[in-house]
Amino acid sequence: MEKIERPWAALWSLVIGFFMILIDTTIVSVANPAIMRGIGADINEVIWVTSAYLLAYVVPLLITGRLGDRFGPKNMYLTGLVIFTLASLWCGLSGSIASLIAARVVQGLGAGLMTPQTMAVITRIFPPDRRGAAMSIWGSTAGVAMLVGPILGGLLVDGFGWEWVFFVNVPVGIVGFILAWRLVPTLKTHAHRFDWLGVALSGIAMFLIVFGIQEGQTYSWGTITGPISVWGLIISGIVVMALFVVWQAFNKAEPLVPLGLFRDRNFSLANLGITTVGFTVTSFGLPTIFYYQLVRGMTPTQSALMMIPMAVLSGGLAPVAGKFVDRGHAKVMNIGGMFLFVVALFLYSVLLTPDQPIWMLLIPGAVLGLANAGIWGPLATLATRNLPPQLAGAGSGIYNTTRQIGGVLGSSAIAALIEARLAADLPARPGGGATNGSALAAGQLPSFLQSGFSTAMAESVLLPACVIALGCIVAFFFAKIKQAPAGAPQAPAEREAADNVSRQEAERP
Repeated sequence: MEKIERPWAALWSLVIGFFMILIDTTIVSVANPAIMRGIGADINEVIWVTSAYLLAYVVPLLITGRLGDRFGPKNMYLTGLVIFTLASLWCGLSGSIASLIAARVVQGLGAGLMTPQTMAVITRIFPPDRRGAAMSIWGSTAGVAMLVGPILGGLLVDGFGWEWVFFVNVPVGIVGFILAWRLVPTLKTHAHRFDWLGVALSGIAMFLIVFGIQEGQTYSWGTITGPISVWGLIISGIVVMALFVVWQAFNKAEPLVPLGLFRDRNFSLANLGITTVGFTVTSFGLPTIFYYQLVRGMTPTQSALMMIPMAVLSGGLAPVAGKFVDRGHAKVMNIGGMFLFVVALFLYSVLLTPDQPIWMLLIPGAVLGLANAGIWGPLATLATRNLPPQLAGAGSGIYNTTRQIGGVLGSSAIAALIEARLAADLPARPGGGATNGSALAAGQLPSFLQSGFSTAMAESVLLPACVIALGCIVAFFFAKIKQAPAGAPQAPAEREAADNVSRQEAERP
């Protein structure tokens, strides 16, 4: 931990950029119909506006985390912020779908440069006795951004046009750059031999796996073109990833991903936990939003506003949660947060009926707000507490990669499940044949379809409920973190874990 005079000012300046890039993972979904009308794109093309961003965001995370260790997290963060902001301007000015998709790729690369640096800086500038509060702010930002995205997107599209979901990033990016440049400290860099073979293997593996999972539903999990199939890409990616792990184990210079990090039980378990969280947060919103709009006839903005209790409670409880984490209660809080998330999703599965009073549907959203306070910050603290400074970027890159992979898995799985449940639960069309998701018209459904559609959405919510239940089970196996004495640079257990990993690194020729 490096002594910094104004760590909280640095944190809040980073939160601005972090919040912005996370919002862009969800804000565009609300604008998709307007984009289709505005630039004459079809549904398959407009889906790539989001897919291209996520793909470019996820693939380089392992690499960009290590770049922060080598060249400084502040430098990498500012570089990524410039790329992201300029690409946002390009997105808003795009007059064709090809230009918009290309701009989104560049935007995703900028986001991929920024994300690991935020977590790495927190790990390095906050002492253990205050890191829990800082990580709770960071984690709450991630949770709230997932909710604010659709709300903000609906307001901007309804009020100004689809271009403004991108233009809004430009002034925010400029302010964020100035604040980060002035307030984020320039931290000590650590000399690294860059693992170019590891870079190539990890990049190829991540692209094949993420692209295959992300586009599986688009191609009905079959052939993409010629001999190339979805499953072929995924299996090839897994094979290349296995080669990458083997290379990391036998690399006698310096690996891109120090496998010694996984000797820390909490770091390994936190990566499993954040994968279930990424899956759940990405997937549960789709069936609920469909229910609000197609069964209850809400506008995109109105449906997003149903998540207000979750956003308010999640953000408001972050400082309180941080204090409990600093007192050594991260494990207990994470168990409680995961459990409440399960409860909230089971409540949704019960309440999603055509005639349910709207106010009743605010209850599970409020429970989710309580759950978020016990998930994001405590989980991030458990993951990073024992990270040595010279490996903070690498650890952050791994953690954020697993979170994003969980999100991609959740997005793909929920889409497939919704389609299957609609085919099973909706009545047959006149003349025979099942009514499926692609046959549903925009706008509120006719009354004879609402019951079956509601049932399908309620059943679909059970998938993320089961996945986050696995995360709850994982949480029981965390090692309890003891409260750090005020001002202590590092607790004994942390120092031992850090020394072990540092020693392994130093022994490499």
